[in-house]
Amino acid sequence: MARFAIGERDFLLDGEPHRVLAGALHYFRVHPDQWADRIEKARRMGLNAIETYVAWNAHEPVRGSFATDGALDLDRFLRLIGEAGMHAIVRPGPYICAEWDSGGLPAWLFRRPGIRLRSAEPGWLAEIDAYLDHVLPIVAPLQIDRGGPVILLQVENEYGAYGDDTAYLEHLVRRYRGGGITVPLTTVDQPTDDMLERGRVDGALLTGSFGSRVPERLATLRQHQPTGPLMCSEFWDGWFDHWGEHHHTTSAEDAAASLDELLAAGASVSIYMFHGGTDFGFTNGANHKGAYKSHVTSYDYDAPLDETGWATPKFRAFRDVIRRYAPVPEEDVPTAPAAPALTAAFDRTVALSAVADRLGEELGPFDAPPAFDDVEHPRGFGIYAAPLDGRSGVLVVGAVRDRAQVLVDGVPVGVLERDRHDHALRIPAGRRLELLVEDRGRVNYGDRLGEPKGLLGPVTLDGLPVTGWTVRPLRLDRLTAADLGDAAGTDAGAAFSIASFDLDAPADLHLDTTHWGKGVAWVNGFHLGRYWARGPQHTLFVPGTQLVAGTNELVVLELHGFRDPAVRFVPRPLLGQVEE
Repeated sequence: MARFAIGERDFLLDGEPHRVLAGALHYFRVHPDQWADRIEKARRMGLNAIETYVAWNAHEPVRGSFATDGALDLDRFLRLIGEAGMHAIVRPGPYICAEWDSGGLPAWLFRRPGIRLRSAEPGWLAEIDAYLDHVLPIVAPLQIDRGGPVILLQVENEYGAYGDDTAYLEHLVRRYRGGGITVPLTTVDQPTDDMLERGRVDGALLTGSFGSRVPERLATLRQHQPTGPLMCSEFWDGWFDHWGEHHHTTSAEDAAASLDELLAAGASVSIYMFHGGTDFGFTNGANHKGAYKSHVTSYDYDAPLDETGWATPKFRAFRDVIRRYAPVPEEDVPTAPAAPALTAAFDRTVALSAVADRLGEELGPFDAPPAFDDVEHPRGFGIYAAPLDGRSGVLVVGAVRDRAQVLVDGVPVGVLERDRHDHALRIPAGRRLELLVEDRGRVNYGDRLGEPKGLLGPVTLDGLPVTGWTVRPLRLDRLTAADLGDAAGTDAGAAFSIASFDLDAPADLHLDTTHWGKGVAWVNGFHLGRYWARGPQHTLFVPGTQLVAGTNELVVLELHGFRDPAVRFVPRPLLGQVEE
């Protein structure tokens, strides 16, 4: 068996100096039938390792039920890396950030009484120990000294930007070692004096996260760690997008020049991201730095391999740099071919109100609206309702997390948006008040981790409390036309539209949402994610591995109405305008 260790100045593979050339590829953001393809393309760029986070909330959305099959088969993903002749770096968190919903922390965790996130508080430690009881038995047998690909494991994630509880980090180190982890441990922080010191722990190598000013950042890292290999374990080569902003890109030439500086200094690297993938379903996260901003569905990240798995100019620029320092395979990776272009028409529309009872149980009554978290609804949509008894006036809510379509007697009367700081809306007289509330993604960074979602009280109408609430959490993680039954017709509110389209053979597609409003879509039951006319993103990636030769089904939940109801699949992704 091979051995991987930390030397005086280098990583050591069987006693010989070894440079880690890794790239980030998150298994939970890529269709599992496309894992091997993306891993092979990393090898062809000259990388010798794949790095991945582990998303706790993807594996355990319900406490006590830890899934490891299908798209969550971490064991299979790591074995595929080994079969490609590459090494693996595992970052189990438990907090991962990653622009992922709640930074990977499950929603049920925040309901635990007295819990203090990312600290040595006993309740938190008990929960993460239980989580690691699932993860470490997968990772430990696949370490390099047992014949597997895993060479490094990261302790926490950018902890120096959050806290300074050394006892917590020390607990993690003991837990990893006690759980059979024998490979070197690392931490990662931005290379500033305070973050490196707050995030360090005995027994783990300091590494940095940055994408520019390489000599300065490496010098700071070396000041805090006089010996051991230098490593940038998050080399930022792109960026993420929020709804309502431009599509972020970075210069391939500038990024390649910084990578060249890094490798010329003898450092190891993990490129974040090598391939970003997609936040399918309701898995995108959000930021809140004075204003709430949720991330788009695409996690293209302007990475060397684009969202659909094809080489970009950055791929070729990085490969040319890597070739100066390490062997690079001769096999090429082509740029993206044009995807099939086709059109279809919706052949049935179903009002959400007509099938809501098929999609979730109505709970209540409650004196005040419960948060999604109070009814164990981790993410997505819920319908809140209360009697109006003929009243009208100004409706005032404590907070909407994160968007509410307001209806009176089934007729939409307005929208309350968190990112616009909306709290009030004048409503007409009616019998029944409804709010279709959307959790647009939980904050994944900073001190708002764990905040509740849904409709938060108090709720008043002309200053008087609104009571007698019910809430219906909607189960929408997977949806087909069969789930909607035989209902048809629509009203003025949100509605499902159903179409079919034929393919000669499965192929990756780009669903054009340019002329739609706001909603979510499913193909053959698979949740593609959110779309919004606000942009910048105007296509949804459809993995060909989710399609079949012959007839395929599309279901769309449109919240407001189509400007043009045609179904179009276009040859190229439309990720939005870039900043000039």
